[in-house]
Amino acid sequence: SVTMYSLGKCDYDEMYARIAGAMGGGLVAFPLFKVLADNLGWTPLGGPEYNPVGDADGSASAMSEFVATFLLLVLIYVVNWELNFGKHHYWIKQTLTAIGIRFLIEVFPTAGPAMNPMLGTTWAVFVDGEFPTDHRHYLVYWVASILGGLASAVAYAVYDGNTFFGIKLPFGPVKAKAPKAKKS
Repeated sequence: SVTMYSLGKCDYDEMYARIAGAMGGGLVAFPLFKVLADNLGWTPLGGPEYNPVGDADGSASAMSEFVATFLLLVLIYVVNWELNFGKHHYWIKQTLTAIGIRFLIEVFPTAGPAMNPMLGTTWAVFVDGEFPTDHRHYLVYWVASILGGLASAVAYAVYDGNTFFGIKLPFGPVKAKAPKAKKS
């Protein structure tokens, strides 16, 4: 949501509502799915968890979360805004995004990854019964994720010529403009 706001794809109120809605959804969804898993014999859910063993200051986990979020958002920009799969666009882009997320989870396992601050925080609330008190949690799941998202937004703005927080960057676009349609 912060990334889409930085690119002008939503306004502040929509960003705020999306973040609040995602947090509320996560706080409800994890306990609900636990009840379903327990009663239907499903495999219990797992979630991203910061582990300080071997990463006492959280920097390795934060870097992992930053890079994973950056790459996920680049994938989202490409499959949503740059490629056109015709009448099957929705199904193809959703499948490619799901494959990309699975790949990033395998390649960047240090902090989960969440690649979304809501997932890391609502999972922690679900597991511990309270909001995290360790500042490293917020470094990893909020600061690093948001900075990864903003870095991807700058990269996309340079590529596409889009604004970043309403400001036209002094360089870009790299993307070639489509030729003007000929009048017939």
